[in-house]
Amino acid sequence: MGPRRHAPRVPANDPELNTALTQAQCGDETAFAALHRLLQPGLLGYLHGIVGEGAEDIAAAAWREIARDLPRFRGDGQGLRGWTASITRRHALQHLRRRDASVRSAEGDLPEVAATSAPARVMLSAESARAVLARLPRPQAEAVLLRHAILLDERAVARVMRRPRPVVRVLTRRGMGSLARLLGSEEVPHAVARSLGEPR
Repeated sequence: MGPRRHAPRVPANDPELNTALTQAQCGDETAFAALHRLLQPGLLGYLHGIVGEGAEDIAAAAWREIARDLPRFRGDGQGLRGWTASITRRHALQHLRRRDASVRSAEGDLPEVAATSAPARVMLSAESARAVLARLPRPQAEAVLLRHAILLDERAVARVMRRPRPVVRVLTRRGMGSLARLLGSEEVPHAVARSLGEPR
């Protein structure tokens, strides 16, 4: 029997994010700081999982573009999550191309992650979470992180990754199954989100 599926905690309506967005687009610096506080952990977690070293610098470059173009953004808070994820992903891919290397290290160089049989929730260090994600093909890791760290719905993930929804669904399912096997637990979304920075 395969691993149990978990629905990502996608916020259908996030009043705090919507309010901060509206005010930030009017030039309110405090509201922009609130946007950063709400979105940065997920974006940074995504970057740590995809590019590893250099994630903070890439996030900073992405936020400079976000700040510049925010007045022209049209949409709600959930749309903003997808828009900022797209910008962040583009910067990440540029970084990967520049350093001309795979996002994954050689498997032998990865820290060992012990399987756990804890019945409640898996607790991973950020290093261990990145090591486990590095064992997945990048498209699978991306799909899992976009769903469970940035909290995008399937449609938004498809837009960000520029792939059909059925492909995203398969990538996510395969990535989740692989992570569950590597971790020895079905509580994968919680482990990824907590370890790589999603606000709780």
